[in-house]
Order: sequence, then C-alpha cells, then structure tokens
Amino acid sequence: MSATVLVVEDELAIQALISYNLRNAGLVALCANSAEQAVSMVNNVLPDLVLLDWGLPNMSGIEFARILRRETRTKSVPIIMLTARDEENDKIFGLEVGADDYITKPFSPRELIARIKAVLRRRLPEISEEIIVAGGLKLDPITHRVSAYVDGSLSKSIEVILGPTEFRLLHFLMAHTERVHSRTQLLDRVWGDHVFVEDRTVDVHIRRLRKALEVSGKDSLVQTVRGAGYRLSVESMENAE
Repeated sequence: MSATVLVVEDELAIQALISYNLRNAGLVALCANSAEQAVSMVNNVLPDLVLLDWGLPNMSGIEFARILRRETRTKSVPIIMLTARDEENDKIFGLEVGADDYITKPFSPRELIARIKAVLRRRLPEISEEIIVAGGLKLDPITHRVSAYVDGSLSKSIEVILGPTEFRLLHFLMAHTERVHSRTQLLDRVWGDHVFVEDRTVDVHIRRLRKALEVSGKDSLVQTVRGAGYRLSVESMENAE
C-alpha cells in the first residue's frame, strides 16, 4: 500500500526534486504550489503525509498547518516542515504548531526520504511494508499473504485466503491492535476518504474477514465494540491460551 505525500512547495525546482525522489522510493507524490491550492487538494483526497514549505506566498506553511490541525478530518495527518529557517526557536515553533518533524534547506534527498518513512512508520504503521505478527497471525504486505499459527506453534501454520479489501482491513487492524475504530474511521483509512460508500459496507467486510479467519480459529480476534466500532484484540487470544 503506497503512501501518498502532498508536497506543498512554491519553488518548482525543489518540488520536482522532491517528487522525483518520492516516486523512486515507491511513494505517491502530489504537488501544490501554494497553501490555497493544497487546501483544495486535501478537500478532494486526504494524503498520508504533508511535506510543507514554511515560506509560501500569501498563506504561509504555518497558517496551513494550523488549518490542518484544527479540522477533525485532517488533524491526524502527519506534517513535516521544510524550510530554510534553522534557528532553534523556529524549529520549536514549527513543532508546537503541530509538525511531526522539521527539515532545513538545503537537505539531502536520502535523509528527506528516510525522515518521511520514519514519520509514516510511526504515525501510520498500516502502510508499512514490514511483516506484522499479532494474535497468532502473520501478515506480509509485500506478498499479500496471511498465515495463522496452529496450536501456538511458530513452526506450524496455515494460509488464510483473503480478498483485497479484507486484507487491507486486517492489515489496518493488526497495525493498531486493541484500539477501537469507528466505521467512519475504517472507511477513511482502509477504503480512502474520497470513496463514497455506506458505513454498513464495513460490517459486510468484517463478516467476510471473520469467515476467512474461522478455519484457523482466529475469528474471535476481530471484536465488535457495541456503539463504537471494531478492534483486533490480541489480549483475548492470549487469555484464552
């Protein structure tokens, strides 16, 4: 699952350099020349991360960051500030406004990509390509395979066959074990906030996911929290064992 990075940068040469390196790193790059253009783009498609220049024309990067942090839909989107300001007070101010990281110009493209991936791993583990093991399940994002350990043995496992949507749903839940997610949150993170489907669609795919997990006895990992949503609980499995 490739992450989408919105690059908000008015210097076209820097914008082109960044987008080139993002694509080479397997990320999807969206580009905006101003904060006003970025606002319009975010309203259409929610990016996984915003790489934001401080010194934008008209509306500054700081003002745009404040807008993102005020809105419920965008308040959790990771922000990395990109600026020529290298004073400690400027860095602290950027972080206090809501930035997750702060990179000064000139910058190394390799360091930039490394910092972007570090923030994504920390804030959005479900888009990582790292193998996840939780509750006796092993999920490999690269091969799109899910295995279930049998009788608690790491040497014995069976493959769990999932459709693409159920795979993404399980990936998200395994990356955020024990956390309860509403239907709306699951639609935004698994389907994408620009996809318009009914909330009850989530219920259908949860049932399919549980059905697929039944063969391995892991269906009880996916729990319904009445009035709140769904979670994947590894604690219940550990207590059962």
